[in-house]
Amino acid sequence: MGRGIAAALAQAGMSVYATGRSVADADLPQGVARVACDHRDDAQVADVFARIGDEQGRLDLLVNNAWGGYEGMVEGGEFTWPKPFWLQPRWRWEAMMTVGVRGAFVASQMAAQLMIPARTGLIVNVSYWAAQKYLGNALYGCAKAATDKLTSDMSHELAPFGVAVVSLYPGLVRTEAVMAAAGAFDLSNSESPAFIGKAVIALANDPLRMRHTGQVLIGAQLGLDYGFTDVDGRRPRPLGLADA
Repeated sequence: MGRGIAAALAQAGMSVYATGRSVADADLPQGVARVACDHRDDAQVADVFARIGDEQGRLDLLVNNAWGGYEGMVEGGEFTWPKPFWLQPRWRWEAMMTVGVRGAFVASQMAAQLMIPARTGLIVNVSYWAAQKYLGNALYGCAKAATDKLTSDMSHELAPFGVAVVSLYPGLVRTEAVMAAAGAFDLSNSESPAFIGKAVIALANDPLRMRHTGQVLIGAQLGLDYGFTDVDGRRPRPLGLADA
């Protein structure tokens, strides 16, 4: 999904810096700057933002989509993801909280230092319904709830500087993993990886985006509100809490 977001932003004419441990091998448009970065390493993250400041002199948008915790879902031949919390491997907590939550916090700290002097900007934290209801893994729910709380509280502190912060929920995204197990999913209301990128573009281009700050937004609902479609021309139906 991160690649889809980066590609959509680049196609909209933005100067895009995509980060990740293996970003050099990612399928991205030629104009996207690929910056190798392990978001567990604060020094590497600092180098990314220093480069952006040096090369661009400003930062308009940050999308926090880095995530950990899906690695090693099968251990010793056993699918451990749905196990109760007392049987969960403890490394999974560290993976989700360190990369997913702490990673977003550190990147947002550094982004804010570029956005505040300009008194404008947008930070998007990709999150999901597990923040609001049980979806089969207590650790996953904690990480997403922490992300949404980070969004809410950062918005209070950034509002005086004209910087908006939102949590953005995708629907069922046709990622490589989903398509590899396509028979297990009903894809009739699914979204391309680029669709959530279109939602980010709509928010970034909205001069009144501060009205959304601190809120949880649904990608498909933004499609209806702003009038954009998926890459195939379809309009995915927004999911609600009961649908997740």
